[in-house]
Amino acid sequence: MDRLTSMAVFVRVVEKGSFSAAAEKMAISPTMVGKHIRYLEQRLNAPLLNRTTRRQGLTETGRVFYERCRRLLADAEDAEASARAQQISPSGLLRISAPVTFGNRILTPILTEFLSLHPEVEAEVVLSDRKVDLIEERYEVAFRIGPVADDGLVARALPDYRMTLAASPQYLTQRGIPTEPQQLNAHSCFGFSQWDGNHFWRLQGPQGEISVPVKPRLRMDSGEGVRRAALAHFGIALHAEMLLNEDIEAGRLVQVLPDYSPLPRPMYLVYLPERRQSPKLEAFIALAIARLWGRT
Repeated sequence: MDRLTSMAVFVRVVEKGSFSAAAEKMAISPTMVGKHIRYLEQRLNAPLLNRTTRRQGLTETGRVFYERCRRLLADAEDAEASARAQQISPSGLLRISAPVTFGNRILTPILTEFLSLHPEVEAEVVLSDRKVDLIEERYEVAFRIGPVADDGLVARALPDYRMTLAASPQYLTQRGIPTEPQQLNAHSCFGFSQWDGNHFWRLQGPQGEISVPVKPRLRMDSGEGVRRAALAHFGIALHAEMLLNEDIEAGRLVQVLPDYSPLPRPMYLVYLPERRQSPKLEAFIALAIARLWGRT
């Protein structure tokens, strides 16, 4: 027998005062009520009810067990009600993984808008440039830059992650301004170690796509580290427009080879293929996709 069902029958017997009244309330036979009570008494190895032909009462064990069962059943009902509510409207905790630069500069305003629209939702965002395991690390959604090779994940395409080449005016004064991609090989070049192809930079120019060999003296797993190295006059950096454009506009950095654009990197929103997504996840995906495509 199901232990929780037997507990519910026992609580109903105590509250209704008899097997027959409990049986009527639960739409089962008095015989089945008796089986549930005997099942519990056998499990506990103790009587729960003192029964005579005219009345019944709780034993000492029965009184303690009744209070515990009543609280347990109430908690179970609350849990079911909460789960049902989460299937109706967005609520609960949403765990998100995102790259650091994208998370700080783009995701944060989208997420705060989402939380303002759905006050019953809480969010936990972990900003990291490494690829997380959604199942093992209990993330419901992640943003990925670069190709998605994970079998079994749903991947929704987002606008490409646009890249740029930049260096400080001081560095270019000392080392010279490259006018052709092949001249990059003579410069101090550096980029992001999490991305493949750091020894070859792929550029789109007037004659089409070219692949330029470079000698990266510095590889970093932090976009902010790449930015600061460029500001420290270390060399020519390859990274996201959204990270370097503010410094370019302020004159702290200068765009290098403006006629040759680094190939953008694909970007995706990924999540597990549940048969039915929770309302909070559905709502977040819809808003994130709308806002990100609206920026292009």
